[in-house]
Amino acid sequence: MNAPQIPELEEQERRLTLPRFTYDDAWTLGTLLVELARDRHAPVAIDIRRGGQQLFHAALPGSTPDNDAWIDRKRRVVERYGSSSLLVGSRFRAKGTTFEESSRLDPDVYAAHGGAFPITVEGAGVIGTVVVSGLPQLEDHSMVVEALELFTAG
Repeated sequence: MNAPQIPELEEQERRLTLPRFTYDDAWTLGTLLVELARDRHAPVAIDIRRGGQQLFHAALPGSTPDNDAWIDRKRRVVERYGSSSLLVGSRFRAKGTTFEESSRLDPDVYAAHGGAFPITVEGAGVIGTVVVSGLPQLEDHSMVVEALELFTAG
């Protein structure tokens, strides 16, 4: 899987801005992610938050507590930067460095690895996160984007 370039990642975020995001929407998006993961036998954990509240969490067979730690680290990057964790890491790499080397943030607390995506609502900005952990980072990111595309088409 080829890594998406920065313009493509930015376009994903613009395109996947939502008109609203309710508790029911969190359930719908979360169950969509669970279905995608089950169909692929993906050993992932899934987390959806709005503000400080966890609205959805699921751990599928093969996932571990370590996936929850990765979820937290990737989610904090989205909360701090307002962009997907993959996009944040890509921007650092485009400058010839890495997030770990140049962000000045504790890598035990923050991880700019793919899989965390902002939940952005029109007129409100980033209001939450949707995160997948358990696959290689590009696949985690891709699964979130695919689910959001299906969710917005629904």
